[in-house]
Parts: sequence; structure tokens; C-alpha cells
Amino acid sequence: MLTLENVTAGYGVMNVLDNVSFDIHARRTVAVVGESGSGKSTAARVITGLLVPSKGEVLFEGQALPQSYKARSRDQLRQTQMIYQMADTALNPKLRLRELIGRPVAMYLGLKGRALEERICNLLNLIELEPDTYIDRLPSELSGGQKQRIGIARALAAEPRVIICDEVTSALDQIVQEGILRLLDRLQ
Repeated sequence: MLTLENVTAGYGVMNVLDNVSFDIHARRTVAVVGESGSGKSTAARVITGLLVPSKGEVLFEGQALPQSYKARSRDQLRQTQMIYQMADTALNPKLRLRELIGRPVAMYLGLKGRALEERICNLLNLIELEPDTYIDRLPSELSGGQKQRIGIARALAAEPRVIICDEVTSALDQIVQEGILRLLDRLQ
């Protein structure tokens, strides 16, 4: 489904990835394992178009994606979503959960009104947060694990074919980590 093909990428003059290639097949989980600084997040940024590689390309279903997210179509953007490592910085602190989850639903699926509200509530139920209790909360009113669950809901809102998890449990305590991993496992 997704191929990273001979990608070289980095920051400034320093390459973090050097001629890296791998495939992600449909309905599979792929783990990229390495020590800090080995390029895991850099590969994720290249796949999502947040970082333009100096060499190589990303293919989605055999078609080359524009290297920058700015040049990708709405549907190309929808297909690959990312759940960020630091939920605190990934969520706009001024927006309520209805807006944080609702924006990608409206943008990618075109839902409005009652259909939008139902989809937001369905996503909150899916991540085990009671809609009546949480829909109008701000991120500052949530625990770290709840914020990470909102990050998961935002990724799922677009109904993507590929979800990239960038160390989604690293900032959480062990019990919360287990809950997030169980949730992600259930979603497969």
C-alpha cells in the first residue's frame, strides 16, 4: 500500500535517513525500531509530507505522492494520518474536543450538522470517552492518556488507509500505556 523508496532526508546538511526503503502492506502493522535519533520520526515526517526528502519518493498504491504535504490533494492527505508522540503540543489548547475531532471529519468527509455531531460522538465512544462528559472540554481539562486518545480519534476521523503512530505511549505512565496499546490493538 505504501512504499518508501530510496529516501535520503535530514535537517540542514545532516542526513538522518540514507537511501532507506521499506513497504507497508494493507492491514499490517509495521514497527520501525531504533534508538533515539535513528530516523523513525524523520521517516514518518517524510511519509506525511512534513519533511521533503533530498532523494527518493513515497508511493501510495504505486503512485508517487508529492513530496510536500502542501502539494498533496485533500484525498492524498486523508489517506495517511499521524498520531503524534506529544499529545500536549499536537492539540490546539483553545479548541474544544468537538472542534478538534470535528475539523478533520468536516474537512475530509464533508459532514455537517447532525451527521457531524454523530460522527464526533461515535469517535469519542470508540476511544472510550463518554461524549456527554467530554465533547465540550478543552485539552487542559484532560489527562495525558485522554489527550493521546483524542489524537487517536483525530487520526481516525479522516478514515485513513495508513495511521502512523510516532511513539504514542512514550510520554505516558505504564498503566496508561497499556490502555492506549489495547485501544490501538482493538482498532485493527
